[in-house]
Amino acid sequence: MTSAIGPRTQLCGVILHPAGHTRSPAMHNAAFAALGIDAVYVALDVAPIRLAAALAGARALGFRQLAVSIPHKEAVIPHLDAIDATARRIGAVNTVTRDGERLVGANTDWLGVVRALERETTLSGRDAVVLGAGGAARAAVFGLLERGARVRILNRDRERAARLAEELGASGAGGLDALAGLPCEVLVNTTSVGLREDASPVVATAIAKNAVVLDAVYDPPHTRFLRDAQSRGARVVQGKWWLVHQAAEQIRLWTNREAPSEVMGAAFDRASES
Repeated sequence: MTSAIGPRTQLCGVILHPAGHTRSPAMHNAAFAALGIDAVYVALDVAPIRLAAALAGARALGFRQLAVSIPHKEAVIPHLDAIDATARRIGAVNTVTRDGERLVGANTDWLGVVRALERETTLSGRDAVVLGAGGAARAAVFGLLERGARVRILNRDRERAARLAEELGASGAGGLDALAGLPCEVLVNTTSVGLREDASPVVATAIAKNAVVLDAVYDPPHTRFLRDAQSRGARVVQGKWWLVHQAAEQIRLWTNREAPSEVMGAAFDRASES
């Protein structure tokens, strides 16, 4: 954001519940400052029962863009005027941008996933496993398939994983305990395990030693899942890079300008230390 907030400052933010762990305001505000955009980005704690009212409020207040996080990525869709083709295929929205008087949904999560992973590896032809079957998993599976990976989905609820695999065209599905028996060059955790407790969704010995491992959980930055992966000799990608790259794409959607991802990553780190 600019040094002074005034009557022309544009409003942006993220809706999620709970809101205490988010680093999004620090990243977006750093990007706005670097690009000279007169805007401010805030975190809005919106309980599921208040989602419709929150969207109505955003319309009335003239919000230019909203990021959408857990638990609203699927539930927000009926409250929008339109969603783009990619978000419709994924079945989840993480970005709402004002277009005139309309609120239009998009999904940048999938680009966040693949760009984070591509910091360490190429994805075409890789055997990938996604843990979870919610909105973030939808984006991860879609992105990996778009990049040419072979994808399997594992989830505590096996039937939900199977439905998602059939819907998106993944190679197979199963329970979390199936990981040890699968070829796995890329492993992505999209569950919330590790966010509020020092735990991992899978046992350490199930993680392949040659895998590239990404955790959607970014707070704490070194989750049990990532520590277990490192102890196995896997290469790890912190969840912050998923967040940074999807946020950079959100800014591009609104402003048609390339966002400074490294500046945003440094802002994330400063926010984590404070």
